[in-house]
Amino acid sequence: MDHRKILFVCLGNICRSPLAEGILRHQANLRGLSRLVATDSAGTGGWHQGEGPDNRSIAVGRRHGVDIAKLRARKLKPDDFNGFDMIFAMDRANLRDIVSAAPHDSSADIHLFMDFVSGEQRDVPDPYYGDDRDFQNVFDMLDAGCGKLLDFLYPASKTRGTT
Repeated sequence: MDHRKILFVCLGNICRSPLAEGILRHQANLRGLSRLVATDSAGTGGWHQGEGPDNRSIAVGRRHGVDIAKLRARKLKPDDFNGFDMIFAMDRANLRDIVSAAPHDSSADIHLFMDFVSGEQRDVPDPYYGDDRDFQNVFDMLDAGCGKLLDFLYPASKTRGTT
């Protein structure tokens, strides 16, 4: 099986993308794929570099057994375009920013996350100005999407664990 390096990108790297990183890592562990899946997250903006995830993202993750408390925000960098196999944008604005920042020799496949995992041109909404329900909704979208991503990348893993 192929080893995959996956990067999730949102605006500030404190709500959606660290949750996606944590959920994918958690699901890969449950399926026995932790040696095959490396994941990270970044933001298109650098306002929160070095900060931990939003407390509401930490809380919703913790309620579902996903620990993201030690993650630290960082900005998308040129090396990411050749250091990762797949880069997933959480929304269309992030996708535009990622594509415009990509160097001409980028080897990463760049996708809108929900489009890739569901075939729907849907954004993962930014819950930053929302409430706990918004964070739970984002968690649910990312949880289902990460399961579908692993099903796509490693079809045999469907029978190993639950998502």
